[in-house]
Amino acid sequence: MIKKSVDAWKIEDSEQLYNLHGWGEPYFSINAAGHVTVSPKGDRGGTLDLFQLVESLKQRQLELPLIIRFPDILADRIERLNACFAKAIARYDYPGAYQGVFPIKCNQQRHLVEDVVRFGMTHQLGLEAGSKPELMIALATLNTPNSLLICNGYKDEPYIEAALLAQRLCHRPIIVLERPSELYLALNVSHRLNIRPILGVRVKLSIKGSGRWAQTTGDRAKFGLTIPEIMTVVETLRSHHHLDCLQLLHFHIGSQISSISVLKDALREASQIYVELVQSGANMQFLDVGGGLAVDYDGSKTDGPASKNYNMQNYANDVVAAVKDACEARQVSVPTLISESGRAIASHQSVLIFDVLGSSDTNTPNTSVNLTPPTAIQAQSLPLVLRNMWEAYESITSQNYQEAYHDAIQCKEEALSLFKLGYLSMSDRATVEQIYWVACHRILNIVRQEARQAEYVSDDIMELDSIMASIYYINLSVFRSIPDSWAIGQLFPIMPIHRLNEYPSCQATLADLTCDSDGKISHFPYRNERQPLLNLHPLEPDRPYFLGLFLGGTYQEIMGSFHNLFGETHIVQICLTAKGYQVDQVIKGKTIGQVLNAVAYDIDALLENLRRRTEQALQDESITLDEAQLLLQTYGRSLQHYTYLKNSHDEDYPP
Repeated sequence: MIKKSVDAWKIEDSEQLYNLHGWGEPYFSINAAGHVTVSPKGDRGGTLDLFQLVESLKQRQLELPLIIRFPDILADRIERLNACFAKAIARYDYPGAYQGVFPIKCNQQRHLVEDVVRFGMTHQLGLEAGSKPELMIALATLNTPNSLLICNGYKDEPYIEAALLAQRLCHRPIIVLERPSELYLALNVSHRLNIRPILGVRVKLSIKGSGRWAQTTGDRAKFGLTIPEIMTVVETLRSHHHLDCLQLLHFHIGSQISSISVLKDALREASQIYVELVQSGANMQFLDVGGGLAVDYDGSKTDGPASKNYNMQNYANDVVAAVKDACEARQVSVPTLISESGRAIASHQSVLIFDVLGSSDTNTPNTSVNLTPPTAIQAQSLPLVLRNMWEAYESITSQNYQEAYHDAIQCKEEALSLFKLGYLSMSDRATVEQIYWVACHRILNIVRQEARQAEYVSDDIMELDSIMASIYYINLSVFRSIPDSWAIGQLFPIMPIHRLNEYPSCQATLADLTCDSDGKISHFPYRNERQPLLNLHPLEPDRPYFLGLFLGGTYQEIMGSFHNLFGETHIVQICLTAKGYQVDQVIKGKTIGQVLNAVAYDIDALLENLRRRTEQALQDESITLDEAQLLLQTYGRSLQHYTYLKNSHDEDYPP
């Protein structure tokens, strides 16, 4: 509940409300016009007005929803991560190096992976593959000299064969053993090809992770080897005279590590395992600390699941210091440090923009119901429950609003009971309910005025705030564009990209286009809390309302489903130039025809089936020839259209 007067609202209030500085710095801010701005190069200069950019893209016939990518942000994230490790290495006088890899699974889109390789070339940034298709991407895309190709995931013979042969192309593939059986498979393929492998082992650490992925470590973890299994690997390699092939230790304690203390514990354990492997005779060269470098989705800088209680420099410092201490204590050469920080690299680089199609408001009076207060004579003829509801409504003051609220609830419940028993007409029930909502509206206005002076609001009144919330219908599929919001309750910052110099007087949940009750967003980040409502502005006739979802650049695009056959959205790549920006690349979203093809429908067959039905309807004289031709033309054109809706505010819609 906002404690601020309408007239005093400023853009600084919007920054605080949506905690923009908490999760958005240094890339997102608000300008004097009340529009979100994007600084793709962070604090190195260059700012774009996001609202104006969206309007410009619409003039290019790119309808919403769409994803706007900023490759400059991607480059900046890679640069910052490497700079943090370079600073940590210098601070602790670490005699080794850092060499990162980008896990392709975070976002397999071709243009993004190619940009990662291009921007990471100066830092010898490599790639991590967790499946055979991802390995195929890496082999054909990674062309950076001396970069690493980390081969994770379950493997079969073709996987290992491709990885080994990649050495002939001057790749540096490291086959990380996830299961004991993969060792024998790797040795057999290696012998057949006469190529000595570079091997790593993924260890199941005893430390328990934090946050949503806390169960991905320990003895019951899905991936990796236990300590006894690792000892078996060492002895097997020794007996086959291949112990020199074991060069990497890998661990992963889960995505989105929210607490730095968990990482510290994991590093202490993994570092000891590393030095033990060195002293066992293995030719250890690399320590891969996996992914998990978190993103602060709610901006609270805490150890909550949607945040983190450390920054990127803290992370690099702890990795470098822990490994150096362990190696120095045992007089072991330090390894090259590797991290697989996909979420931290790619989350910020894209913004999902979508428009609001309309709203459903429980506090909007129904004009079909007569809300004129009855005269004393008229009141005598009304049902008692209706008279009581009128009295509760008319008695509302700033002194007794809580009592009046409870009376109104009781009247509404009585009216429902009487209606079920046949003692109250539908018309009278409608009037009772309409008065109830108008009463709630009046009470809520009083409560909001008082909340601006009070630090505490009672629970039942807080409940009223939720009951009176609007539903904003968004031109989007949650299942297609934000699957983690639905599947695991992942929080993403969502806010208007304009009108931020206006008071956001409405509270709402978001409902998508799908015919599914789960197709909604009803949890939003708010300073280490999840709140069920989002503060938004009242919709205005003939004026579009745009929302942006931020920090969704990893996992969401590739994990989306075709629920209700809503397809991929348009993707636009924007690059800064000396004159502002240019649209560097446009990847059109799926048309209806393309989505139907994806689920095995033949478009020509569908058209022919419809043509035959119109011919039969002509014979039955249930349709005219003009109507039949119009139907076929509309059907054919629709197959070429975007799967999302045309907003009534969009005047220029492509034919």
